[in-house]
Formats: sequence, structure tokens, C-alpha cells
Amino acid sequence: MSEPIHVAVLMGGWSNERPVSLMSGNGVADALEKVGYKVSRVDMDRNVAQVLAGLRPDVVFNALHGVPGEDGSVQGMLDLMGIKYTHSGMVTSVIAIDKELTKQRLVPAGIPMPKGTIVESESLYAGDPLPRPYVLKPVNEGSSVGVAIVKADGNYGNPISRDAIGPWQEFDTLLAEPFIKGRELTVAVLGGKPLCVTELKPKSGFYDFDAKYTDGLTEHVCPAEIPQDIADYMMELAQRAHELLGCKGASRTDFRWDDELGRDGVFVLETNTQPGMTPLSLVPEQAKQMGISYEQLVDILVKEALA
Repeated sequence: MSEPIHVAVLMGGWSNERPVSLMSGNGVADALEKVGYKVSRVDMDRNVAQVLAGLRPDVVFNALHGVPGEDGSVQGMLDLMGIKYTHSGMVTSVIAIDKELTKQRLVPAGIPMPKGTIVESESLYAGDPLPRPYVLKPVNEGSSVGVAIVKADGNYGNPISRDAIGPWQEFDTLLAEPFIKGRELTVAVLGGKPLCVTELKPKSGFYDFDAKYTDGLTEHVCPAEIPQDIADYMMELAQRAHELLGCKGASRTDFRWDDELGRDGVFVLETNTQPGMTPLSLVPEQAKQMGISYEQLVDILVKEALA
């Protein structure tokens, strides 16, 4: 009887997405144990390289979210250590977490994205960078962390007040984009193939960090009730984004769709290289819709990392 494959599940860390990563990681670890892997759960701290060197796993399952698990840092460390790992590599991670670099890769290849501009947060107190309504978001944080929609009648003030709570208090530079009205949709890509389209219907008006990870705050319509040609177009764009960015394992591409404009109303917002793997998460849900159980999903990701 050969030794079971040893998987270290890397989770936790110190980003503001730590609680979600712990949920993802423990869900993944439980599923891998059911499938028959030997599993070590690693709550990442600054000694993570020593911990992994001591464990000597065959492969790392990266269940981290946010920085440094999603921005290329952990990927570079694992590359140096010669340890295989799930999901995307270092260069892809560096590009995909940065919304501006992502645009530079995708837009010239014909992927429709909102026209954005980088602004100094300090400049917002003097005046708006774009006509309202517009969106302000950090250039590289995941999970709708720190996103603000600035509307004509909003309560941030006009111009934005220094005292107003928003991402301008946390970040020196922000990405400003026109607000695209319409519907929020997402497509997961697994093993290079798009799964299906989910529509996200937040009960509070915006799919933010809390809505994403709190049961009942967002209704997921999977598969989305949209025309087949729009669904096919979104799946094609998600697959192309996955390929253009060089993603591996699972990725998830988020869209806005102004349904009054048909195909011309479809915009890619971002591609997430470390999509959530909690029981509520969109990738497991789309996999299930396609007949792939949670256990099969984590097994596919580990096998792809080892291949």
C-alpha cells in the first residue's frame, strides 16, 4: 500500500479576508480527508516557510484570500521552495490582483472592461474624477473590500468629505470607474473550461464583503436566468480571461451586465485567481450544478497542481 499523497492546506493569514480563508481551508481539508489524502492544516503566520519545510508536503492547497496569498508573494515562496501548489502561479497572481495591470492585459485582447482611471485619494476632496455615479475601489484588494459607489445624491458629500467613511481613508490611490447599472453575474472556470453563469442578487443593493460570505444576504441564481447568447458570451469571455492571464486551477470572472444594451452591456470587472471555497462560495456551487461534488472539485484541483 503506497503512502497517501500529503496535502498542506494553507489558510488564515493576516489579510482582512482571514475569516473567509479559514472557512475555505477547513472545508477543503475536510473534503480532502474524505477523499483519502493525508492533510495538514496550516494557519499561515510569518514562519510559514519553516512550517512547510518541516511538513514536507507533496503539494500545497492554497486556500488563502487577499494579500499575501493572492498577490504572488506566497506563490513566489513556494516556487523557491520547490513545492507544487494549487491555483495560479506567481506572475498571474501579481497581474490579476491588480485591477490596472489586469486591464492592460485584457483590454487590448478585446475583453470589454469599464474605462478606469487611477486617482490619488487626496484629490477626491477637491472634486470628482468622473461624472457621478462612479465607483471607487482599491487597486489591489479582493472581495469587494473597500468599494464605494459615489452617487449624485449619496451621503459622502459633494465633493467627498474627509470625514466620510470610505476607501479614501485607507488607501492612498484608488481606481475610479464609471458605475455600470444592471446585473451582477459571475462565471467560474475549472480545468480551463467555463462552468456556468450565476446571477448575484444582493438583498441590500450591493454585493460586498458581508453579502458575499453571510448566508442569506445574497440570492444566487444558478444557472442565471438570462438569454443563452449572453450566457455563452460571458462564458467565452471568462475562459479567454483565464487563458490571457495564465490562470490555473479555478478562477472566477465577475461581470456587470446592463441588460438594456444586450451584448454591448456586458463588462468584465475582474478575474479572481483564489475564488472562495466555502460551502456558500460560487465555484463549488457552479461545480455542483455541473454534477461535480465538493470532494471531486478539491480532488481535481490537487491533481491539476500535481500534474
